[in-house]
Amino acid sequence: MDKLIIALAPLFAAGLGIQQLGEILSPLLDKISTEYKKVIFGLISLTLGLAVASRFNLHVLNLLLDPLNNPNDDKFVWLDRFITGVIISGGTEGVNSILKFLKFKKEETKNEAASKLPAGAAAAAAGGVPPADSALAEINKK
Repeated sequence: MDKLIIALAPLFAAGLGIQQLGEILSPLLDKISTEYKKVIFGLISLTLGLAVASRFNLHVLNLLLDPLNNPNDDKFVWLDRFITGVIISGGTEGVNSILKFLKFKKEETKNEAASKLPAGAAAAAAGGVPPADSALAEINKK
């Protein structure tokens, strides 16, 4: 998980930069057109996000997919760059969404593994207490 967070750091930094640029450009866009401000800023953000993803060779899908089950396929590099650019254009919210999803999946996996343990062992594992002798005996029976 730590490697993944480190790998997502460039996306987060680029998104933060684009978000801050939006804060700087906001007063200028108010003077130009308040009606189309969101559309104009969205297009600027998307263009910058795609440029950053392409220039720095960032691939979020490649990071998230399991390389053993999904070997790198050069046919879809453009799609990976596009999705990465869209995520970057969302500012910090894009990377935060990915991290929240990964945390959810981690908790789900942990809960699933705990539900497969015998009752005494699951309670002990949750509390950090060694399992009782009855729980160990139950595990040994299986």
